[in-house]
Amino acid sequence: MKAAPDANFATQCIHGGLEPDPQTGAVMTPIYQTSTYAQSAPGEHKGYEYARTGNPTRTALQDNLAALEKGKFGICFSSGLAAMDAILRTLRPGDEVLASDDLYGGSYRLLTAVMGNFGIKSRFVDMRDTDKLAGLITEETKLLWIETPTNPMLNIVDIQALTALARKRGILTCVDNTFASPYLQQPLEMGADLVLHSATKYLGGHSDVVMGAIITRDEELAKQLYYLQNAVGAVPGPQDCFLVLRGIKTLHLRVQRACENARHIVEVLQQNELVANVYYPGLPDHPRHEIAARQMRDFGGMVSFDLKEDTLEAATEVMKNTHYFTLAESLGGVESLIGHPASMTHASIPREQRLSVGLTDSLIRLSVGVEDAEDLVKDLQQALAAAVAVG
Repeated sequence: MKAAPDANFATQCIHGGLEPDPQTGAVMTPIYQTSTYAQSAPGEHKGYEYARTGNPTRTALQDNLAALEKGKFGICFSSGLAAMDAILRTLRPGDEVLASDDLYGGSYRLLTAVMGNFGIKSRFVDMRDTDKLAGLITEETKLLWIETPTNPMLNIVDIQALTALARKRGILTCVDNTFASPYLQQPLEMGADLVLHSATKYLGGHSDVVMGAIITRDEELAKQLYYLQNAVGAVPGPQDCFLVLRGIKTLHLRVQRACENARHIVEVLQQNELVANVYYPGLPDHPRHEIAARQMRDFGGMVSFDLKEDTLEAATEVMKNTHYFTLAESLGGVESLIGHPASMTHASIPREQRLSVGLTDSLIRLSVGVEDAEDLVKDLQQALAAAVAVG
């Protein structure tokens, strides 16, 4: 049965916003694989008329996501970038977005190469210094686009400080919560207007679906986004919605295990003489560790590190020799992945800008899965050793 609003997170994963199917009593939300719905008379129907506009499986997922993020409205899209596109479509020519200078390459591409053509300006700034950020806001600034932890440098931004600043200046805030998932942090509780997810990642959790989602408490924003969801039509299919609903039921278990595994891996990487720097907000010497500890339940399953031999060739040798860490795009699945941001996820960002935030040619990003931690540690150790042997 549907979870109470004050139910704890694990209970919300299983029951949040969900009821057994009213027609059959099915405990798992059915896949409503239909494009249209019968009407008793023109305009008279049971709440659904056309599948682009609405689908019961999608509705169940949207309600579930709203419960997980402690929001009121969930709006799902065919990908994380489609969800971001919908938010940016609420802006007007001449409006400005201030975005994290360390952010996902696809977000950078959408802001610059696409939205720039429609008169929406973007500036990429260090959001760790709230006072400095306040001085960068202009009358044209309408949206703060926040990542925390950032992709791929794992920087931490103080959500509460930024949302308080934005509210005083009449600016909207959106937090891309993909890296953390709602299990680790809930930005709406810290003042954010919007939360975005690439549901492809931790929410789905099994690397078998592509989807995006937005959650908000603001009814007016929700109305605009539901309108765009229908008018533009970048909607997920019912089977994809079913898969994400299934994934969410183990979200708390998967993310906690990934956090535990990441801690083991970070300890080993710090001791390896080939590694120059390890980036992980759970480290006591991470410059924003205290903020991460305050606004997150744990520190996540994402780890980045760079090599003392700062070359693409050195990084390539490491990534070619892993066994359990699969060289692939994406993150947040049950399986561990290894990637090279400079040539993969962040290739659309100019090299000079990448280097300015510390994204070196040898930087390697890990998405730590739920395998046995000892096997993952051994895999990285042998890959690093193999790279030395080749070098």
